[in-house]
Amino acid sequence: MRLLMTCLLSFWFLGCTKDGAGGSGTTDVGPSNLSVTPTVSTDNSGNVSFIATATNAVSYEYDFGNGQYQNSTTGLVTYKYTASGTYTITVKAKSSTGKTISAATNVTIVVALSLIWSDEFNTAGAPDASKWGYDIGAGGWGNNELQYYTNRTDNVLVSNGTLKIIAKKETYSGSSYTSARLLSKGKFSFQYGKIEVSAKLPGGVGTWPAIWMLGDNFTTAGWPTCGEIDIMEQKGSDMNRIYSTLHYLGNSGGSAIGTSYLIDNVTTGFHKYGLIWTSASLQFLVDDVVRYTFVNSASLPFNQKFFLILNMAMGGTFGGNIDAAFNSALMEVDYVRVYQ
Repeated sequence: MRLLMTCLLSFWFLGCTKDGAGGSGTTDVGPSNLSVTPTVSTDNSGNVSFIATATNAVSYEYDFGNGQYQNSTTGLVTYKYTASGTYTITVKAKSSTGKTISAATNVTIVVALSLIWSDEFNTAGAPDASKWGYDIGAGGWGNNELQYYTNRTDNVLVSNGTLKIIAKKETYSGSSYTSARLLSKGKFSFQYGKIEVSAKLPGGVGTWPAIWMLGDNFTTAGWPTCGEIDIMEQKGSDMNRIYSTLHYLGNSGGSAIGTSYLIDNVTTGFHKYGLIWTSASLQFLVDDVVRYTFVNSASLPFNQKFFLILNMAMGGTFGGNIDAAFNSALMEVDYVRVYQ
């Protein structure tokens, strides 16, 4: 009987001992004392080394403040930013039982960009054939435009240091107007970076000049699946209003995403129309001032190579009615520059 009572008492004490919340004999302690230390490279490369430490942590999740994430079991991470700016980095430390703690810090990044492609339009004659090709034909491929695009020097040429795209009222191959559309497809494309185009825009009612880009997979995927980035569009009936727009599957045509803003003297002087493009965002600029920011993500088509397009359409769904007195209009481009 004494032996039985001893066994029962021992069983009772063991069954009632709880060191942890689950009765497993271990204490469920979450992480604590989280600290994050960034070291920004001094060579303007965009590289940053991070050290995160925390008591009782077995893993760390980094949010780099630009839509990108990375996990680490040691807390040591190196990340390369592709654009200048101030970023808020949030680190989440996790314990073996799944408890978490977070901490944040800011870093200011200066990324030195290098010119990777440009056309300064300093050689008179036809545009550089190693950099530009042409779309030739009528209708604007779905926009009900009224011009016929050609590669004639009547419609496109380089002179006195600028590219000139000239729209004319004339009967040509069944169309009532002619113009030109240049594109770098098959010659140059890029993914991420900064593009800057210095241009003076036309003012004739019915004109529709544009500086824009299409995804390299345009031929196979089609539009709008390939994505379209309209850095600058303008119509002569509202000549000082600039449009910056993105088209992609589910958000194209009249449902595209973008904005418009007023800029003085776009038809009498040159302005810089730009785009800063990263995996996190697309920032549209005029004269180095950000006018619109679009948040990018991995699910969108804006994470592949795109090629450049310069053109001036006539009429169509955006250009609208053409002035009956219209004779000709000129779009001038001083340079196109791409940096990474």
